[in-house]
Amino acid sequence: MSSILYIIAVILLIGWIIGVFIYSVTGLIHILLVLALVAVIFKLIGGR
Repeated sequence: MSSILYIIAVILLIGWIIGVFIYSVTGLIHILLVLALVAVIFKLIGGR
């Protein structure tokens, strides 16, 4: 389960980076960033 969260976080961060540098759709980009951070926080809180 934890590896799935990391994969989701990495995919969302890559989408955010691509969006920032290419598309500049600010609302969607920041939602992707927040979702990636939430996935990482769930991993940290969820245990090791």
